[in-house]
Amino acid sequence: MARYTGPKVKIGRKFGEPILGDSKALKKKNYPPGMHGRNRRSKKSEYAVQLMEKQKAKYIYGVLERQFAKTFDLASRKDGITGVNLLKFLEARIDNTVYRLGIAPSRRAARQLVLHKHILINGEIVNIPSYSLRPGDTISVREKSKTLETITESLSARSTKRFNWLEWDGSQYTGKFISYPERDQIPETIHEQLIVELYSK
Repeated sequence: MARYTGPKVKIGRKFGEPILGDSKALKKKNYPPGMHGRNRRSKKSEYAVQLMEKQKAKYIYGVLERQFAKTFDLASRKDGITGVNLLKFLEARIDNTVYRLGIAPSRRAARQLVLHKHILINGEIVNIPSYSLRPGDTISVREKSKTLETITESLSARSTKRFNWLEWDGSQYTGKFISYPERDQIPETIHEQLIVELYSK
């Protein structure tokens, strides 16, 4: 299954924020990558701004173009605000939820845990990172995977920050997807309306 495997710092510099993880290089070189990075025009066309926002969302959630377009299509057919629906569906992915629960230190690591069958959904193995959770679904770590170094270290370093749409039982290594998050609960700085405008062209 295809995914972005290029340099993470380069992407962070492109968007001016640590999208794929914090880095000292991002602070030292707070300008776009490339030989013309320092002198690149700051003014962008409307289309360029909209495209950048879509690319930013894709990199944050680790989704490639075809899958992102399918998610947007699903969001546009649901009742409610299309842009908010899009973020809700991206947040409901297994890999993102495993990351939010603190089972993995990053979305990339969460994706790998899912692919390697370390995660159970409602007691069943699901190894598709894009699998979309529904309210009430339980997410747990397989019994034999509970001692996995990646998982134990991530959980020990788990932030005290909690997300209102998720529950976590540390003693059982089990979480629950309570509901789709509201827009103001999602911490990512994505201007989803720009993405909607791009797809509306």
